[in-house]
Amino acid sequence: MIFGASATHALRALAHLAANDGEQAKLGRELAREVGVPSPYLTKVLATLARAGILTATRGVRGGYRLARRPDEIALIEIVEPFEGKRVRPGCLLLPDQPCRDGGACSAHGAWGEMKAAYLSFLEKTTLADIQGGAVPLADEARRAGPRRRTSRKPRR
Repeated sequence: MIFGASATHALRALAHLAANDGEQAKLGRELAREVGVPSPYLTKVLATLARAGILTATRGVRGGYRLARRPDEIALIEIVEPFEGKRVRPGCLLLPDQPCRDGGACSAHGAWGEMKAAYLSFLEKTTLADIQGGAVPLADEARRAGPRRRTSRKPRR
């Protein structure tokens, strides 16, 4: 997994919204069920996306979450950055607190620089429209599997 759980769930939920007419409002619990993410967790993720201006949230009978812009106007980096922070724009590989730079470069600079540039280019140029619908098979599979049950084990004596 490239991203943490929150960013991954955000991508899945937004890809699903975009594939299902992102202009139509969808309740958080309904979206959570459709993409196979626990509702309380996804609600927090959706609230973060609303604060970032990617979603609009409306209360009431016709309320729910909807995309704030067309899917082709939302770059993946906008979705990931609120969750990943500085990690979405990595620095030096060997000295992570330092910016990656040509002058005084570390021994990994050449190879890392190419990979980092490709990674950032992907996030900046790929839009939600490019990945829309990608979460549907995962959600169907999760729904068929049913909810996970936690079991508690008693300690052995």
